[in-house]
Amino acid sequence: MRKIFFTIIFIGISFASFKFISHPKISTTTNPELTYSPKEKLDSQILEVKKLISINSKYNKEIAFFIDMRIPSGKNRFFIYDLKNNKTIDKGLVAHGSGSETGIQGKLKFSNINNSLSTSLGKYSIGDSYVGKFGKAYKLYGLDKTNSNAYDRNIVLHKYFDVPYNEQQHYICNSYGCPMVNEKFYSRIEKIIDNSQTKIILNIYY
Repeated sequence: MRKIFFTIIFIGISFASFKFISHPKISTTTNPELTYSPKEKLDSQILEVKKLISINSKYNKEIAFFIDMRIPSGKNRFFIYDLKNNKTIDKGLVAHGSGSETGIQGKLKFSNINNSLSTSLGKYSIGDSYVGKFGKAYKLYGLDKTNSNAYDRNIVLHKYFDVPYNEQQHYICNSYGCPMVNEKFYSRIEKIIDNSQTKIILNIYY
């Protein structure tokens, strides 16, 4: 009888230990990079731009430009958006600043500091064109605290021959902080800017 009693106790203890070991606590933490949705992010940025242009008549209410810096540079991440009909009408590759590189693939940093060679996040007003080192380029005026030094940093929208036209698997060249695009894509961008009677908003986000 005593043997049976101790056998039952031993089995019970063993079962409890097995149950504890076999069911570890499962983490419910979600990796934000795995749940990132470029479309949802773009939609939220569109709403921000629409809010801005609704209270200021000097901004174009039909067209805006968006750059998603979380998308790899080898993929289309410069979007020309039709605000009136709510659709993307064109897209292309765009380089980011060399100072934004962190050494970790897919991770970028951003700065509003002079000589940082970094991309600055935020909304920009696209200003007048001029002819400089890269040919015709457009001055950019930062509208947020995160890009308030854009004009003083000579951050402009320009083209560069080494920026590829088509998407690719590897990363493309870097700029000195400017949004820099392919020459062919640039020709379509400049037509839109030059034909606009009001200032177009460029929104760079992450």
